Amino acid sequence: MELLSPAGRWEAMTAAVQNGADAVYLGCGRFNARRGAENFTREQLPEAAAYCHLRGVKVYLTVNTLLSDRELPQAEELLRLASRCGVDGVIVQDWGLAALARRVVPDLPLHGSTQMTVHSLAGVEEAARLGMKCVVLGRELGREDIRYICANSPIAIEVFAHGALCMCWSGQCAMSAMIGQRSGNRGACAQPCRLPYRFDGGKMGRPLSLKDASLADHLAELRDMGVSILKLEGRMKRPEYVAVITRIYAALLKENRKPTVEERRQLELAFSREGFTDGYWRGGLGPDMFGSRPENAPDPAQLFREAKAAYEREDLRTVPVRLSAEILRDTPAHLTVSDSEGHIAEARGPVPETARSRALEAEDTGARLSKTGGTVFRAGAVDIKLDPGLSLPASAVNALRRDALDALKNLRTAPPERRETAAPELPANDCARTDPALTVTLSRPEQLTEAMTRLAPAVVYLPVERIEAFPLEAYRDGNTEFCALLPRICKDSELPGLLSLLEKAKERGCASVCVQNLGQISLGEKTGMRPRGGFGLNIFNSRSLAQCRDWGLVSATLSFELRHEQVRDLRKPLPCEMTVYGRLPLMLTENCLVFNALGCKARNLNGPCRTGHALTDRRGETFPILPAFGCRSEIENSKALFLADKPEFRRCGLAYANLRFTTERPEECVRILERYLGRNEDVPRDYTRGLFYRGVE
Repeated sequence: MELLSPAGRWEAMTAAVQNGADAVYLGCGRFNARRGAENFTREQLPEAAAYCHLRGVKVYLTVNTLLSDRELPQAEELLRLASRCGVDGVIVQDWGLAALARRVVPDLPLHGSTQMTVHSLAGVEEAARLGMKCVVLGRELGREDIRYICANSPIAIEVFAHGALCMCWSGQCAMSAMIGQRSGNRGACAQPCRLPYRFDGGKMGRPLSLKDASLADHLAELRDMGVSILKLEGRMKRPEYVAVITRIYAALLKENRKPTVEERRQLELAFSREGFTDGYWRGGLGPDMFGSRPENAPDPAQLFREAKAAYEREDLRTVPVRLSAEILRDTPAHLTVSDSEGHIAEARGPVPETARSRALEAEDTGARLSKTGGTVFRAGAVDIKLDPGLSLPASAVNALRRDALDALKNLRTAPPERRETAAPELPANDCARTDPALTVTLSRPEQLTEAMTRLAPAVVYLPVERIEAFPLEAYRDGNTEFCALLPRICKDSELPGLLSLLEKAKERGCASVCVQNLGQISLGEKTGMRPRGGFGLNIFNSRSLAQCRDWGLVSATLSFELRHEQVRDLRKPLPCEMTVYGRLPLMLTENCLVFNALGCKARNLNGPCRTGHALTDRRGETFPILPAFGCRSEIENSKALFLADKPEFRRCGLAYANLRFTTERPEECVRILERYLGRNEDVPRDYTRGLFYRGVE
């Protein structure tokens, strides 16, 4: 099992390598999920790859953010640079970038980021069909989820083992973006989950701040179930932190054991939030998983000082080599060096002379050849084939060793030969429309009324887990299409129940299905329902839209983090949809906030999560909490997006404009739909323009 350590900057990379990492992951420039880290420059990337490869360490480049059309050409050049300098893989989130990478650098391995929200075997299989060699699973999966995926996966599986946990499923958080334009999907998260909130107006607490994860006690089980890569989080943390956690996890893996009391103490000293949690791994969700770290908490000076002194010596990571020398009469001296990876390098020196006084001895010559100080190499076995009575200057022996090791260094750091091709043209067809048809998303059965259907929205999206309660039979003979809206998260253990619900939805008149993650892409074909793409897919650029068309989707919902100019300028190879009204979802949490605060007898949708609950922040803004499929929670924005009085959304080339109804009463839903149809002049008392004009960093 490969140990993968964070490298937010050069010194952190050195700390990881010198302390036993098998691989490091790093960002270059701003197209990565930790833009706040120092990161690497394009000039440093080849040097970093050479430094790591010389020492037998792999390098993975993170390009794991959503990218705009304007940014894709720059990202393409970064991919080409990564391929040329021998980076071992690129970690990506954006579907458009992944599709582009497969074409322009086909030999560069692609890894699916945890930001892709892959959390099921179907998602892993689809990632494999898209050319991924590895997928980073969601941190919320438990041991049985991971075991099942590993047992059936066609590609490598990577799991986070230590470090910070996001409260929201990775790739599905918009809280930082909506509050301060700092998008977690763009590497600029401001971590609003670490701030204090009131639950239902109670005391201030930190109900969104999870403890850091630690799976240090479960490494043997992770290895046995087939996890390929064990990932340590921390590109924003100090190099000394990287040194400490890498050293300890490397020792645990090498010695196949659990941490000692002292190692546990050091892990907690290095960084923790009131200890660690393995709650997701155990399936033991609840308030025990939460903790916070005091502001300005001091770093462990002595521990970090010792860690820094150790990795700065630059002699902790050496490469064992075998040396074979031939010093024969009338023949140029010859030295061969080889490593465990199969590299073989040679060097030749002068022809030895007949000794006039003291002749060369095998033991002395071997000792001189073994003096590899000042290099990363460490002499192992030394074989000497030496004719008697010969002489060779010490300088010649030293040069022989130096030339051979230099040649071996070049072999170890030489980038592999990889193909590069031109970027493909985008599809020529254009599905832009001059005036979008209105669609609605309903959350509760009472919102579907005769007054609503008389207004004939083009599509009505209904949550599949609640469709049985909606009175579809009374309205399905009209011109409105009913679409079963799938949940953004559905683990393998939940899939049979979801499929049963989907079949019932089809029987009751749903003609289409809205897919929200990679694992759901094939459900349209399996059920015979028209597949539409939901906002959970995070569509941010034209190439991602082209990928949606290749998946067979008949429409795709764009990310609500796009500005209207960006939406307007997208090439639209299939009909596009965008949310233009409603409370936008900020977080989707595996930990049910209602259960954590109040408990729940049944832990299902019939429990107290049916009633209205909310979080209130320090400024008095209130964020409703809605129940989500699988006993999860969805936190909604404090204000509803309202654009009815803004003509720009009608000029963006959208085929559909969606009104998302969550907390609205049935009569409110009708009035708002009428407003967007131009039949009244109502304006909400409190609303937001969202990111439609502001966009995100």
